[in-house]
Amino acid sequence: KGQDNRFQIITMEQSFHGRTMATLSATGQEKIKKGFRPLLEGFIHVPFNNIDALASAMNDKVCAVMMEPVQGEGGVIPAAPQYLIQVRELCDRFGALLIFDEVQTGMGRCGTLFAHQGYSVEPDIMTLAKALANGVPMGAMLATEKAATGFGPGSHGSTFGGTPLAAAAALQTLSLIQNPAFLSQVREKGKYFQNRLEQLAVKHPDRVKEIRGKGLLLGMELDRDASSVVGHCHEQGCIINGIQDRILRFAPPLIIETEQIDQLVNVLDKVLNIRA
Repeated sequence: KGQDNRFQIITMEQSFHGRTMATLSATGQEKIKKGFRPLLEGFIHVPFNNIDALASAMNDKVCAVMMEPVQGEGGVIPAAPQYLIQVRELCDRFGALLIFDEVQTGMGRCGTLFAHQGYSVEPDIMTLAKALANGVPMGAMLATEKAATGFGPGSHGSTFGGTPLAAAAALQTLSLIQNPAFLSQVREKGKYFQNRLEQLAVKHPDRVKEIRGKGLLLGMELDRDASSVVGHCHEQGCIINGIQDRILRFAPPLIIETEQIDQLVNVLDKVLNIRA
């Protein structure tokens, strides 16, 4: 809109937005930035789920607030129920854009087509990738009609972005995932998976500190380094992911069956009995 003085973007501590220079600069984790300085200026980081901290950081130079509805790399931390509503109201008050990074949380992962739909909040801009074309490399930026007026044809390009193959894969993927029956199954399996993990937490209170997440993006916080648990699970045929030192992240295929969830939980039960 020609407001050249508005160039600051507020993002969240513990966020992850990518590995280009801009998205590295936006990311709120120092360990990921190591070795890539100097980074781009203009990014401000505030604690996630803290509306007072965000309000204090807002000023007349802020053009946008960007966040993940559920922090993935940051530890599988969902936004609090009212937080995103408050963020939307704050952005509207200051005339700033609200950007949701749904690269990890979108495309049915959290039980709705896009995770923000579970919070009844609409962004001005949203980014997608990863599951968008079911593994075929593709990314997309979506914007409201109003926000899109500041981004015309030729403003941005990508050599291999939106190829006919990737677009065909994305269309077919979207046609399957947006089916209400399919999303309902994701929510049901997510609840089942979370319940099974919570049962483990009750059984191993000295090992498991918390279970959290949304849909089929779940996390288990441990009392110890997660790498040994990840290693033991790999040895028994279960591929899981350790993040933020002590957290196990679970992001299975959306077509996972309850029998496979049970198989993983049984393996985790045995592994958690191993004394480090």
